[in-house]
Formats: sequence, structure tokens, C-alpha cells
Amino acid sequence: MEYLEFAGKTVDDAITEALIQLETTSDKIEYEVVEEGSSGIFGIFAHDAKIRVRKKECLDDTIRNFMVEILEKMEIYASPSVEIDEEEKLILIDVKGEDTSDLIGKRGQTLDALQYLVSIIANKGDEAHYRVKLDTMNYRERRQKTLENLAKNIASKVKKTRKKIVLEPMNPYERRIIHSYLQSDKYVATKSEGEEPNRKVVVYYKK
Repeated sequence: MEYLEFAGKTVDDAITEALIQLETTSDKIEYEVVEEGSSGIFGIFAHDAKIRVRKKECLDDTIRNFMVEILEKMEIYASPSVEIDEEEKLILIDVKGEDTSDLIGKRGQTLDALQYLVSIIANKGDEAHYRVKLDTMNYRERRQKTLENLAKNIASKVKKTRKKIVLEPMNPYERRIIHSYLQSDKYVATKSEGEEPNRKVVVYYKK
């Protein structure tokens, strides 16, 4: 962000004016004093203080700017919201727009790829590792329900036939949903086989 100039009777007044107009807090700006204010002599030759201010590039701004640039290049008319939970080290990004289906891609592959890129940006040069969850159109929740229904139906078939069923390749997040949903089942078990990106979940009958 470029420097903007603000004025006030004192430097503190000028800073306050900058914070109001930039809608931010003092820890998120950097400034330099152009001219100290002066009350003059008996009010004569008095002049305001002048400062140059700009917002610091914060992590949420960096991520938001990255997402805005990606959306523009993909010609998707949407706006990203970024929420950072420092306690949980979790970054939540929700993209809202009329039609963001192109952002999801086939079985969420585009969404996962962007989530991975944001994770690289978020953790660059930072000892604390952030987890990133990128979502749009409530896709993650809808996909989870779909996978849980799939797991339920596959488990039912395995119980009837007592033959293992190998599912289509899934990413680690989706495989984890299948494993988690069936982990308490008394009659079937799960395991993963193969190499990424073609690693698959196998559902089999417990002997």
C-alpha cells in the first residue's frame, strides 16, 4: 500500500485521524513524520503536524490479496473473507459469489490445489504452522456428507458379500472422512493402499 498523508494539530492527532480513515489500529500501520505541529507565538505562525502513513502488510491481507488476484484471473466474480484463529493456528477462507463452481473443480481438486498454495504462503518463514481451510458454497460440508453416505453404503455391501471393496482415489482429507466414519463399525475395517495421488481406501470384512 502506498503512503497517504494526514494532518492534525499534533502528531498524535494526525495518527488518530489516519487510524479512523484507514479503519485500522496503531499496531497495523507504519508512519513517518513529515512536519511537527506548532502552536506558534500567540497563535501566529501556527501549523498542523503532517505524517505519511501506510498499512502494514498483515498475513490476512496477504492471503486476501492473493485470493482476489486468483479470482480475477479465473474470471470468477466473488469476494474472499479471511479469518485467522491464532489460538488454534487455523486460517478460514470463505469465497462468496453468485457462481463459484469453477473454483471447486472436479471433486474439489481446484479448491484443494488453491488451499495448498495458501498454506505455503501462510507458513512461509513462520515457525508456527497454520492449518488452512478454503471453502465456497459450503462445499466441504456437502462433500463430507456425501462421503459419509458412501461409506455407509459400501460398509453395508461388504457386510452382505464379505468381499472387500476398493474405492476411487481420494486425497488424504477425504480418505480420513471414510476411515473416521467406519472406525467404530464392528464388522468392517478400512485401510489405504497405493501411492499419491492414486491412493485409495479399501473397505473389508473383519474376520
